[in-house]
Amino acid sequence: MTMAAVETGPTTLHVRTDAAASLCEAYVDGHSSGTGYHYPAWLDLLVQVFGHETRYLTVESPRGVSGVLPIVFFRSRLFGTFSVSLPFVNYGGILADDAAAANALLEAAVSATRAAGGTHLELRHTERHFDGLSAKRHKVAMLLPLADTPERQWEALDRKVRNQVRKGEKSSLSIHIGGVELVPEFYRVFAHNMRDLGTPVYGREFFEAVVRRFAQTARVFVVRHQGQPVAASVVLWYRGVAEVPWASALRSSNALSANVFLYWNMLRFCIEQKQQVFDFGRSTPNEGTFHFKKQWGAQPRELVWEYWTAPGVSVPNLNPKNPKFDFAIRAWQRLPVPVATMIGPRIVRNIP
Repeated sequence: MTMAAVETGPTTLHVRTDAAASLCEAYVDGHSSGTGYHYPAWLDLLVQVFGHETRYLTVESPRGVSGVLPIVFFRSRLFGTFSVSLPFVNYGGILADDAAAANALLEAAVSATRAAGGTHLELRHTERHFDGLSAKRHKVAMLLPLADTPERQWEALDRKVRNQVRKGEKSSLSIHIGGVELVPEFYRVFAHNMRDLGTPVYGREFFEAVVRRFAQTARVFVVRHQGQPVAASVVLWYRGVAEVPWASALRSSNALSANVFLYWNMLRFCIEQKQQVFDFGRSTPNEGTFHFKKQWGAQPRELVWEYWTAPGVSVPNLNPKNPKFDFAIRAWQRLPVPVATMIGPRIVRNIP
């Protein structure tokens, strides 16, 4: 289905929603800024788990696909109607060969958002694409170039970090690496930690769907103490970059250095898998998680989220640091974990 034809000098660009997935994946793989989150499979997964309306836009020139954009539509009584590329993860946004293709995708995405009654479109980029859009630079990704062997990575670590890893080993912690069979243990830790943070948690089926769909490039890590999970994470990798989008440790395990033990074992695994970079995920500069990641040698890379907003609409602020959420966060932290885990997925499905 062709949504629009855009004249760019002597060339006409066509924006479509029905391009073959194989063509889109080939384009993403061949683009220097492509990420696994640009694959159409992510939209399929979000439809399956959350039931959101989605659209995978491609722009085509006479030479073939020249840009892609996956978008997800949200309709919420609390937050209104809007669209995001890509929600629930750190990356996404427009991937294009040139400014003409990027502008064609933006125009089509804005048109689709307007047609849905949306108030804004959020594009999760790693650099500025459109001077005419508003932008937020409130987060950074923390990236660590990996050594070619675990031994060399160990030597590069700060002495205090090595001591904490050794403490974890002396605390009789064990690491377990696998697939969907470990998701229940991961989820026990993750859901408990999210309750402590005052944040609604995704349903377990979301993580199961991710690990199943990307079984060749996803692993679940679980740290156990005396047979019980105390820290856990999910790692995804694509083209030499391994990312940990979700990781948690129980506060009661801090004295065991379980979190540091978990991260060292993730680094070691990724090196053994021949990954070149470890992405610790996004952080707010100079806050606690930022300093935790920096102690491993990770360096910040700016994340630039760009926004189209309807007339009279301001850039949204769904950040937990927003003071208007203080009461809700404190109330959530007082909920029993089973209650928070039961009702959290109904809320968080509409928080990108």
